[in-house]
Order: sequence, then structure tokens, then C-alpha cells
Amino acid sequence: MNILVLLMPLALGLGLTGLAAFFWCMRTGQFSDMDGPGWRILEDDDVGREGVLVEAAGAQHQDRL
Repeated sequence: MNILVLLMPLALGLGLTGLAAFFWCMRTGQFSDMDGPGWRILEDDDVGREGVLVEAAGAQHQDRL
């Protein structure tokens, strides 16, 4: 029974800390764009990167000549 004197305030403190962290995230805009990261991963931006890589490889090849 004595352990409840320690565990109850500890549980309430952890719960209030989590609630405060949630409200802080809501206030600072952490949850403002929930769909953006999901759609951003589907974008095909590899084409642009391949062009840059090919140009860089060509520049290195010309330096050797």
C-alpha cells in the first residue's frame, strides 16, 4: 500500500508531462500538414538526380582527357 503513495503521483506527473508535450506540439504546428510527407515520398524526383549525376560523370571524364 505504501508503493501507491509513490506510484500515483509519478503516474499523474508522467501523464501531465505527455499532455503538455502534446499541446506544445499542437501550438507550434507540428501536426499542421499530415498529408504532405505521405505524398512527397511518391514524387518521382529521381529523373532530375540522374541528369545531375550524368553531367558530373561527363565533367570528370573531360578532365581526364
